[in-house]
Amino acid sequence: MHGRDQRLVRRSVVDAPAAELFAWHDRPGALRRLTPPWERVRVEQQASTLEPGSRVVFRAGIGPLPDLFGIRWVAEHVEYDPPRSFRDVQRSGPFPRWDHTHRVEDMGGDRSAIIDEVTYRLPLGRLGERIAGPAVRSRLDRMFDYRHRQTVADVATHAAARRKGAPLMKVAVTGASGLIGTALTSFLTTGGHEVLRLVRRPPRGPGEVQWDPAGGTIDAAALSGVDAVVHLAGEPIASSRWTGAQKRRILTSRTAGTGLVAETLARLDDGPRILVCASGTHYYGDRGDAELTEDSPPGDGFLPEVVSAWEAAADPAREAGVRVAHLRTGIVLSAAGGALPKLLPLFRLGLGGRFGSGRQWWSWAGLDDVVGAYHHALTSAGLSGPVNVTAPAPARNAELTAVLARVVSRPALLPVPAFGPKLLLGELADSLLFDSMRVLPERLAADGYTFRHPTLEGALRHALGRPAA
Repeated sequence: MHGRDQRLVRRSVVDAPAAELFAWHDRPGALRRLTPPWERVRVEQQASTLEPGSRVVFRAGIGPLPDLFGIRWVAEHVEYDPPRSFRDVQRSGPFPRWDHTHRVEDMGGDRSAIIDEVTYRLPLGRLGERIAGPAVRSRLDRMFDYRHRQTVADVATHAAARRKGAPLMKVAVTGASGLIGTALTSFLTTGGHEVLRLVRRPPRGPGEVQWDPAGGTIDAAALSGVDAVVHLAGEPIASSRWTGAQKRRILTSRTAGTGLVAETLARLDDGPRILVCASGTHYYGDRGDAELTEDSPPGDGFLPEVVSAWEAAADPAREAGVRVAHLRTGIVLSAAGGALPKLLPLFRLGLGGRFGSGRQWWSWAGLDDVVGAYHHALTSAGLSGPVNVTAPAPARNAELTAVLARVVSRPALLPVPAFGPKLLLGELADSLLFDSMRVLPERLAADGYTFRHPTLEGALRHALGRPAA
């Protein structure tokens, strides 16, 4: 028996003209901005245009081994009517029918609306509807709710920047394939900025430039005419237990790469005049309950020493008149990477809990606010020096783990004794799990940045696609 067509409609108002809303969808990176981070999706082919005949191919992972098992989905654009609508249909994939029309409604002035209309049909006819219908609809509701939140916030952010006179920029990015880099580059390109990726391998296209931070080489000529550099590259601090050799790699990867970029910019007459560097709240070290702002002195220990040297490595650019900002980022909350995916399996099983006493402060920020802070640093001419990228309300570890458990609808009854992680990870465990840093984003707030997700529960619900009860 054939199944029935199901229909899903979403409409959201955006504080931007219709032409800007349509253009956002028509630029590279839109699909990545719209893909929920909790969905195990890998884009295999991204269309460079929305015009008829262009195709998007992605693989959606399923089961406990999503990298091995998944469904390949091919969607083809079949209608294109800028700035009013475009339409895509599934050519192969999980649904017998999937027909998606995206409409942009001009509401006059600086307001418009995005309307998604999807007609789909489940496999196995009426049996498929009874078995999987509610679960599929719930998953689609979560996905489209997320897509609309992202669209509304991203387009409005870019429109507001343009109203303030912020120009479109050409931005070179190191570490563009990491968690922050992937989100930031797609955010910038959908806003109309041009992104140049600095890569260690041979370039694969005109949007890439080769550099070798360990060897001290960079294609300086390719940076001519670039407006800004975002420097994100560096050895992960939690990739393995700290040995003497690993500590040297962590320090060298940050100071050598930053020094190479800074010295190159200092020599260029027509090169970037803005350098936004990744940094970390570990600059402050273990400080108990003290409230920490950008004016607070550094703490003691390995990571405070690393961050201090990391930021100092940018001095050649600063001395040459380049505006340099160091974004001291706390724990980044995203289902796509970082700390959250490491915590989720235990919490979803009801086996999560606080770490040690749970009284240590964990300063956090949602991934979209980290991206927003980088964009703000690029476009705000008065922002330089250290900038704390943490939400306005840091949380104690006990609070963060309790809120996470509530968001995934599980108890948090099993605390993790401090001796366990310390036995396994040594000094690394103290720095990552038990040091207390109550960091406040004083300079971002003073410069007018507005957080998308200022509350912990709101940030976690957005990151995990969990609606409020």
